[in-house]
Amino acid sequence: MNTLKVGDKVPPFSVKDQDGNTVSLKDYQGKKLIVFFYPKASTPGCTAEACNLRDNYKELQSEGYELLGVSADSEKRQAKFKEKYKFPFPLLADEDHMVINAFGVWGLKKFMGREYDGIHRKTFVVDGDGIVTKVIDKVKTKDHAAQLLD
Repeated sequence: MNTLKVGDKVPPFSVKDQDGNTVSLKDYQGKKLIVFFYPKASTPGCTAEACNLRDNYKELQSEGYELLGVSADSEKRQAKFKEKYKFPFPLLADEDHMVINAFGVWGLKKFMGREYDGIHRKTFVVDGDGIVTKVIDKVKTKDHAAQLLD
């Protein structure tokens, strides 16, 4: 797993959001972008994280941030997740792992003694030129916005 680090340029990507619209990195040219990766829509940790970002969305926006949530869930599952919790930001349905691999967040995970491949919960802050300016490896799901606004 070759994870992007601060100073790295994000490779270009285009992937569908929950409504089937194509979202590309170039759409965010000149903007500060928060890309948060979560293992699975509608699971407790992922819900807590996304809801915390939703609840602090206005504050994040006032700091000039745009948000993108990413997992390998289908468009349908992302749409249900977004609708249920009224997220004001797009959720990318990265079933082909295009964005997941671009950022290097897919890899070996351990859970209750079992090893498997999956998405690592990580968040990246990207500047208007597509350069990573911050990486949060240890996401506090219930207090994630504070880590970003820090």
